[in-house]
Amino acid sequence: MSMRVTFLGTGGAVPTTERGPSAFLLEREGERLLFDCGEGTQRQMMRFGTGFSVSHVFVTHLHGDHVLGIPGLIQTLDFNDREEPIAIHGPPGSKGHLERLVEAGGYRPSFPVTVHESRPGGVALDAEDYEVRTFATEHRGASSIGYALVEDDRRGRFDREKAEELGVPVGPKFSQLHDGDSVELDDGTVISPEQVVGDPRPGRSFVYTGDTRPVDATVEVVDEPDLLVHDATFATEWADRARQTGHSTAREAAEVANRTGAKRLALTHISSRYAGDASPIEREAKQTFSGDRAFVPDDGQKVEIPYPDDE
Repeated sequence: MSMRVTFLGTGGAVPTTERGPSAFLLEREGERLLFDCGEGTQRQMMRFGTGFSVSHVFVTHLHGDHVLGIPGLIQTLDFNDREEPIAIHGPPGSKGHLERLVEAGGYRPSFPVTVHESRPGGVALDAEDYEVRTFATEHRGASSIGYALVEDDRRGRFDREKAEELGVPVGPKFSQLHDGDSVELDDGTVISPEQVVGDPRPGRSFVYTGDTRPVDATVEVVDEPDLLVHDATFATEWADRARQTGHSTAREAAEVANRTGAKRLALTHISSRYAGDASPIEREAKQTFSGDRAFVPDDGQKVEIPYPDDE
């Protein structure tokens, strides 16, 4: 049961030859979710082989480097005879703007496209075994939110040896117990799931801030995320510029990662000032967020998110 993030665009507001505008694709159990959709996202999806079967697009804010890929993506999906609906989620006040982007140039897609506004502190998507939560972010000149995909807890591990010791025969009763149902043995003894199934195990979690200053809401949305993707537009030498424009430095992103207890930190929205060499960003973050857990992903890089107890 895989979960994988493909970094489609890791650059800042001004794209470079190495980094496109913001876009990240999360694949989970065959479902594809897109977070932000900067210019050229459809080409990046083709270039890096992610496929187009996206069911939801989550927009952090309406600045062009996060949304200008939407018209092209929608039209490409239509040209490929898409019939399945797609939902676009955005921050408060974004619905009308996103609907106009979908229909840019008077275009009307032939498949269903719905646009939803999400308020911070809520749930943008409540799926069968996970949810996408929203949290408040702080970016100059924009209504903005971040997103956290959080899986439900999984069932505890089944203790086969203990079950056999209690006289449970190998077969369907094992599955019944693991599914949470008690079973009765031939001698009338009742075995409950608690006797042979361990405590629930946590699922996986992914947090994406979009463009933001460091905020407490990122820390509070989920404990110990497996992957935190955080704005790290500048190194500390440009800290004043980061404050003025509503971005974070690499050090600030690392400090947030420490507070969340994140397993890994991906530093994104890299300023074009670091075109060709983002090592100052990565080096600065590693001074605060220990080990090799902080990294600046390249466009096209794929990162697996394992279950916490599989690492």
